[in-house]
Amino acid sequence: MEGYVKATIASDGIATIASDGIATITFHHPAQNSLPGKILNEIALKIDEIGASKDAKLIILKSEGSRVFCAGASFEELSSITNKEAGREFFSGFSKIIIACSKCPLIILGRIHGKAVGGGVGVAAATDYCFATKDASIKLSELVVGIGPFVVGPAVERKVGLSAYSQLALNAAVFYDAQWAMSKGLYAAVLDTEELMDVAINEFAKTLISYNMDALKELKKVFWEGTSHWDTLLNKRAVISGALVLSEHTKTFINTVKNK
Repeated sequence: MEGYVKATIASDGIATIASDGIATITFHHPAQNSLPGKILNEIALKIDEIGASKDAKLIILKSEGSRVFCAGASFEELSSITNKEAGREFFSGFSKIIIACSKCPLIILGRIHGKAVGGGVGVAAATDYCFATKDASIKLSELVVGIGPFVVGPAVERKVGLSAYSQLALNAAVFYDAQWAMSKGLYAAVLDTEELMDVAINEFAKTLISYNMDALKELKKVFWEGTSHWDTLLNKRAVISGALVLSEHTKTFINTVKNK
């Protein structure tokens, strides 16, 4: 289509499309859009690159496929971790996305078309304004796995508050529906279908880019005030998760799931 520039970044599913100042970052993985380290790093890098572009005015973050927005950490990669440093490095991938979102000068809209699990909830929480479908239920499943939502926790708590975050973190086997997530502030709008959601996102994006960009950038700074220490905080959290992933509990759980 004339006026569009498309660049495929990775063979396993990250692409950006930019038009009229609106950039879309799309990720995909065949295992329910789970996130291995490569995709985590690619998403963060792309947010940084677009944020530094003079042509971009706004980012939409989405995934491909149906039913699942993001299943969280890749179990295939979790099972391959053999030492604490490798564990820290993997979980730092989620912190890189959160930090990239917090430091990006552009407003980032989230498009959540299906279930978000674990790190997927963290990705949604890292956006500035999030649209979802009625099927976009959420679950912080990390405690079931034996880890805990340490890295994504600050981003989720920032959006929904400590009480709701604690509920999600402790009731780790339960999905909370999209209306619950909207009532807590994770989602700004919940639509019945993907088609209706896309119409709402496109209209909102066009409205935003018609505003004073300097004002939007100043608002973005205000939204993320108090998070300048997150580089250090999330690295510490990644160290915790990186150690816990080596526990017998976690290894047994992951192997059980993989062998089903």
